[in-house]
Amino acid sequence: MKSSRADMILTNARIVLDDRVIERGWLVVAHRGIVEIGEGNAPERGEDMKGDLVMPGLIELHTDHIEAHYVPRPKVYWDPVAAVVSYDGQLATSGITTVLDSLRVWREDGAEEVDGQAQVLAGAIDTARKADLLRADHFLHLRCEVPMPTVVEDAAQLASRPDVRLMSLMDHTPGQRQFRDEEKLRVYYRGKKGGMNDAQLDELFARRFEYQKKYAENNMRELVALAKRHGVPLASHDDTTDENVADAVRGKVAVAEFPTTLEAARGLHEAGISILMGAPNVVRGGSHSGNIAAVDLAQQGYLDILSSDYIPSSLLMAALQLPERIPSITLPEAVRTVTKAPAKAVGLSDRGEIAKGKRADLIRVHVAAGVPVVRSVWRAGHRVA
Repeated sequence: MKSSRADMILTNARIVLDDRVIERGWLVVAHRGIVEIGEGNAPERGEDMKGDLVMPGLIELHTDHIEAHYVPRPKVYWDPVAAVVSYDGQLATSGITTVLDSLRVWREDGAEEVDGQAQVLAGAIDTARKADLLRADHFLHLRCEVPMPTVVEDAAQLASRPDVRLMSLMDHTPGQRQFRDEEKLRVYYRGKKGGMNDAQLDELFARRFEYQKKYAENNMRELVALAKRHGVPLASHDDTTDENVADAVRGKVAVAEFPTTLEAARGLHEAGISILMGAPNVVRGGSHSGNIAAVDLAQQGYLDILSSDYIPSSLLMAALQLPERIPSITLPEAVRTVTKAPAKAVGLSDRGEIAKGKRADLIRVHVAAGVPVVRSVWRAGHRVA
């Protein structure tokens, strides 16, 4: 190895590979990629990691946290580009180097204030990307609420974009999937909207029942066809019953997000569909909606991918906690749920593991008092945090 080849050398690191951990190793980055990996003393001086973990940059498939930056308070809309930059900084310092920004592409009167804002946020992401303001690599995940009257039209306006990497098929009609217990959905909206009363919720729920009856079946067919036409992988959402699993299989989905029951997860696993669960579910020890715990699925071998969902820092925390919660899961196996597995699910074959020839998306992680801290972040060999 010649020093002229190296753009960066990291030494004295615990390096998490795909199948094992090098307890004291080094790696070399050149031309945006990983070119050498070794054990023991590095052949040349480099940046001393002081025994910290060096891992692949984390890959996030489903986070709508961007919306909290865009609408930080009810009826308060922040500058969308500034919101994207703030959100991006939080992702990077959480160790996320690749993200699929989850945008709601449906419109619904009287519901979330970020509904109907997908075009605005997609445009803001574009602006920030072109101005070189972003630390992470950003793609889009179109969240499609199947029963909504305009969802097919809205999704079609975005599906042809080259940065769209995933479309999810969701149905939040009261009394099914995540909110089989209708009262839990009422509690959610009372808190989310700052106090919707029962009369307002009755009106909202009645409209959703009507929409599902009128539009859901046809919209599902059209959304599946739209995704196929543009070569975009599909995700199902909150699968609960055997019927939900059958729908996912018929739609040829690649990822099942947040199945709510063990029975659904088993069916999805047997069908060869990758199962994604929330990292906050792991960290908290259970679902905030009272559904199946992610750790219970992991114990059965039914957990493939973790997502930070609404708390970016939870992705790293959950990956490092999995081997503690389930001793049969090794650290490399746990790390794959936030790196290699999500990359594979959406066709990002150039990243997701520390290996020669892969893109140098890397993070340095120090753990103290049981809490992981991201000390450095590199995207394609360039330090971004």
